[in-house]
Amino acid sequence: MMQFAALIPFFPLAGFIILGLLNKKLPKSAAGILACTTLLISFIISLAVFMSISGQSQEIQLAPWIDMGGFSASFTFLLDPLSSIFLMIITGVGFLIHVYSVGYMHDDEKHNIFFAYLNLFVFFMLVLVMASSYLLMFVGWEGVGLCSYLLIGFWFKNKSYNDAAKKAFIMNRIGDLGFLLGIILLFITFGSSDYHTIFPKAQGLMSGNTMITAITLLLFVGAMGKSAQIPLYTWLPDAMAGPTPVSALIHAATMVTAGIYMVARSGILYALSPVSMYVVALIGVVTAVFAATIALTQNDIKKVLAYSTVSQLGYMFLGLGVGAFSASVFHVMTHAFFKALLFLGAGSVIHGLSGEQDIRNMGGLRKKLPITFITFLLATLAISGIPPFSGFFSKDEILIHAFASNKLFWALGMIGSMMTAFYMFRLLFLVFFGTYRGDDKIHAHESPAVMTIPLIILAILSTIGGFVGVPESLGGTSQINKFLDPVFQSATKILPAEGASSISEMTLMSITIAVVLGSILLAWYFYISRKKVPLAEEAKLSPIHNLLYRKYYVDEIYNALITKPLDKISDFLDSIVESKFIDGIVNATGKVTEGVSGLMKFVQTGNVDFYLLAMVISVACIIFFKLM
Repeated sequence: MMQFAALIPFFPLAGFIILGLLNKKLPKSAAGILACTTLLISFIISLAVFMSISGQSQEIQLAPWIDMGGFSASFTFLLDPLSSIFLMIITGVGFLIHVYSVGYMHDDEKHNIFFAYLNLFVFFMLVLVMASSYLLMFVGWEGVGLCSYLLIGFWFKNKSYNDAAKKAFIMNRIGDLGFLLGIILLFITFGSSDYHTIFPKAQGLMSGNTMITAITLLLFVGAMGKSAQIPLYTWLPDAMAGPTPVSALIHAATMVTAGIYMVARSGILYALSPVSMYVVALIGVVTAVFAATIALTQNDIKKVLAYSTVSQLGYMFLGLGVGAFSASVFHVMTHAFFKALLFLGAGSVIHGLSGEQDIRNMGGLRKKLPITFITFLLATLAISGIPPFSGFFSKDEILIHAFASNKLFWALGMIGSMMTAFYMFRLLFLVFFGTYRGDDKIHAHESPAVMTIPLIILAILSTIGGFVGVPESLGGTSQINKFLDPVFQSATKILPAEGASSISEMTLMSITIAVVLGSILLAWYFYISRKKVPLAEEAKLSPIHNLLYRKYYVDEIYNALITKPLDKISDFLDSIVESKFIDGIVNATGKVTEGVSGLMKFVQTGNVDFYLLAMVISVACIIFFKLM
């Protein structure tokens, strides 16, 4: 099946081309079937590759690309355990989101072009994870950035949605500059951007190498932008402007995991830089806690999930920073299941309430949307880390590694887990329990089967998906760790051998479970027992509540310190430098040219006798000055 692996990204590309060319000619049903089928074929091939992959990596060279000045690059794909897992996530979860979109976007006037964008998005993400070099990865990296702009601003007639799309695009460009500079330094250091050249050479370097530290920190800047870490995270909550399937695709299976994949792929480089590892872990755990505090007070159902995504990505970076590479990839997988389910479940609620997104106007929906409720509940249990759901195994493994590496990081991770359970059950209780608080004219209804079937499949995966990583302390074999070991063994050999005993692991698990259950009980007390409902925006909030609700005023700070000064500089350059100086020079040049040509026109009289006289006088002058 390996010979067909190169076709995995090209089926979604073919779907994009066909849908783009036949946009207005294809009926909606045919467009949906085409988009889903192309991705289903890619998933089937990815599954076959996953089943047949061994510990050895394999490269598939498609075509030459660049060959000049001593530098060469080709379109070459890399298949190994790491890329195969991401292929499964992207195509599998992506396919379910495509199927869900058939129902969710059925009435949209731009239905066909929406699926074209989805297919193109998946194509670039597949290129990103299959690339065998940083340069080709950068092509996919930029491609998903472009597609995110198109999808977030899909309903472009709304100015705020356009602003959100531009914000995502521009903030990602900031991170991408760091990524590009990192690639340039890689070429300067190793003479190539190919993994098979860089990684073996890197193993011969000393730990703490200054150039490696510079490279990894620059690469991490790119990861911070793409995976929404402090300070480049503010674009992700605003990305909720896009249709809900876009939120699920960006936040669960594709774009935001690109930074995780890139750092994991570069594991050997990060293992050689203790400084970079510490920075990655620190930024990750701070982001996890910071975003969780904001999620505690948000009232938009998608905004709560958006900040939850930022927080969960922080856990993944925490895992990478403490050397738990396999655990972080494991959490990427489980997060793809339950976060896609949560977003699609939120979309089902929004669909059933005719577009309502404010959880203060919901309540009592578990009887009217039974399938959505049950699946949403399972996803909430998974993200909260309740055993035996998938999130428990992946997040717990990260926390155990954090405890072995840095007790403060573990403590902060525990605080984040506590808040995660609280805000997720707060969301669940306010949406599905109590009495309905919305418009009586809106009659909530369950979504059609084309939307609920993907929910059911993702709910099953969220429930049992964690069993591929059951630790040995619980009688498991950590299958996913063994599967990924060939990819990360060169990095883990460099890192200090730290670990907790089986007794310590059981103790830490017990503490985690107790803390999470306590948070759930606290949420039940506030929102079920006391029937507390968040206050209206115009109500007087406590200073701390208001600070969290206003998201620490980070957007306002960025606007005051960066946006407004740049706007003023732009206005100055436009009104003074551009209009008066540059335009003045251009206009003066035109006037001088016009004046000179006005004088010269008297010389060009058109009179042949005058021309003959001028020629004779000129010849006489030449002879005269020559004889002088």
